Amino acid sequence: MNRHRELLKYKKRVVVKVGTSFLSYANGRMNFQRIEKLVYILSSLRRKGIQVILVSSGAIGVGAGRLGMSEKPVELAKKQALAAIGQAELIKIYQKFFSDYNQIVAQVLLTKDVITDPVRYRNARSTLERLLEMEIIPIINENDTISTYEIEFGDNDTLSAIVAKLIQSDLLIMLSDIDGLYSADPRVTDNVEIIHTVTEITPELERLANGAGTSFSTGGMKTKLAAAKICLEENIDVVITNGSAPEIIFSILEGKEVGTHFLPKK
Repeated sequence: MNRHRELLKYKKRVVVKVGTSFLSYANGRMNFQRIEKLVYILSSLRRKGIQVILVSSGAIGVGAGRLGMSEKPVELAKKQALAAIGQAELIKIYQKFFSDYNQIVAQVLLTKDVITDPVRYRNARSTLERLLEMEIIPIINENDTISTYEIEFGDNDTLSAIVAKLIQSDLLIMLSDIDGLYSADPRVTDNVEIIHTVTEITPELERLANGAGTSFSTGGMKTKLAAAKICLEENIDVVITNGSAPEIIFSILEGKEVGTHFLPKK
């Protein structure tokens, strides 16, 4: 077993990020079976003594699905209206599933000024620390309803990295719709290989990144590499892997070689 992977067994504070493509089918309808599996896994980790933070996209997609829309609108005000509808629906879904495992959760909505305003930074960090001390799982999303260009993260990959930095996490797990970082785009190239370990994000790696996968998602491998870069600078391990089977979180924390492991130099 890879020695660096072996060390993932000892991580005690973990941020898990899921995107819209994880939460829903391509048509925008919610994938409740997958969400319930994720909830079971995170609740199990919490009972084992691992502190867990969930960063979840999906408010706009859930809102659109709730109204029967097949695509995300372009107009900002309409997107924010959908986010308001979808966020209420999303947290209700999470609360229902987590309550089945007797796990309390808390909703935390952030805007980008949490990292530019020292007071907001300290307040957000203190709140998250108290929630973790109380054995509660924070569910974090961007506050899409009030975000404007100046205060938005733009994608939840970046948000998850900022959260990992904010609470000094040991590990960020990003569940995607792809197995990890490949030597080329597997959707257009044959005979590609997954890159299991990355110690430095080079310009060549960044050229391998591609765009968003579905009409509802806002991130792709490009934003995930940018998020990984933030974490590596803070000495936080990152694993990007396919979340279609959420049990893969257990595999990561057992030290198995799945997905792409971004390894800090220290």
